[in-house]
Amino acid sequence: MVHVRSVLQNVCSALLLLAVGTEALKFDIQAGSGHDNLSRRCIRNFVAKDMLVVVTAIVDGYKGDGMQLNMHIMDAAGNEYGKPKDIAGEQRTVFTSHADAAFDVCFENILTGNKYVQNPNRHVELDIDIGADAKDWAAVQASEKLKPVETELRRIEEMVGEIVSEMDYLRHREQKLRDTNESTNNRVKWFGFLTTFLLVGLWAWQIMYLRAYFRSKHLI
Repeated sequence: MVHVRSVLQNVCSALLLLAVGTEALKFDIQAGSGHDNLSRRCIRNFVAKDMLVVVTAIVDGYKGDGMQLNMHIMDAAGNEYGKPKDIAGEQRTVFTSHADAAFDVCFENILTGNKYVQNPNRHVELDIDIGADAKDWAAVQASEKLKPVETELRRIEEMVGEIVSEMDYLRHREQKLRDTNESTNNRVKWFGFLTTFLLVGLWAWQIMYLRAYFRSKHLI
């Protein structure tokens, strides 16, 4: 029984690694005025409405080292989720999304001019967890007194539910795009018919006008 449970736990762990086997994004950002491209970096991700999101940024350096690293989290709908300034060490921001939209995690590294900076760069490790990945499963396991394999299965269940919801959302979007495409094709078709009728009418009017003109001049 213990062997079966161990095998099942390993299988669950393997499935989780295949499903969410992502690493933190690591990059360096150069210090500058904050308005140029080199001193500003944005990472974009998409999130569904009412989803839990945890943004964790680990930044080297320290406050007062001549650089000020600011972070700004905002989605395409205009919702702002956090704007911490002068971050160093670990910075964690937790929020629930307000809309089905892409959100940006932007960093800007600004030279403060307080002291000379020999290497004007900050190293950032960014980790973005959404939905089931953002939950503290250790706390869930402790509060509900679940076994490790039960916790893994609960996590997989929520991940599968999120995938199904995302597929339903994509199917709905595809249906809306298809309806829009059919409506556009229908309008283009009628516009083509109208243009053809106008051209035929203009051609007939030109023929009648030229015929009347030549008759008035006794040319025909």
